[in-house]
Amino acid sequence: MYTTSVPIANRKSVPLDQLFRALADPTRLRLINLMSEQEICVCYFIDVIGAPQPKISRHLAYLRRAGMVAARREGKWMHYRLTMPQDRHAASILKSAIEALRQDRAMQRDCERLNRACCGPKSLVQVLGAPLPSHVAATSGPAAQSRAPASG
Repeated sequence: MYTTSVPIANRKSVPLDQLFRALADPTRLRLINLMSEQEICVCYFIDVIGAPQPKISRHLAYLRRAGMVAARREGKWMHYRLTMPQDRHAASILKSAIEALRQDRAMQRDCERLNRACCGPKSLVQVLGAPLPSHVAATSGPAAQSRAPASG
């Protein structure tokens, strides 16, 4: 079941047509699936999805403009996490999409690849010194968005 671990977006409401366009791309769905429970460094997306960095960055920027993703920089690393839209209808749509993605076998394989990329013998942590993905803390409002995620 979907948890409340995704921060609530604290900016203006996004039109539903923009939300649906953001959900209408397979690469963006894969990114959303991977961020559904944790904040992730962009290097993991590249490794798991197998797409070039410019393509991943372009899709992440699209999701940011749609109000679904937030980013933060830590040194040379960019971290991305989902943010739940303020509009209850948009939030419901995103939650339903995440639930459907969790049931999809291809999306489950992406999660398995992420776990191997993080914790395998030749993991990005060991090879590149990449930071481990962080679980997003449970939130109850916009103030939680400014909180740094816990390491995990």
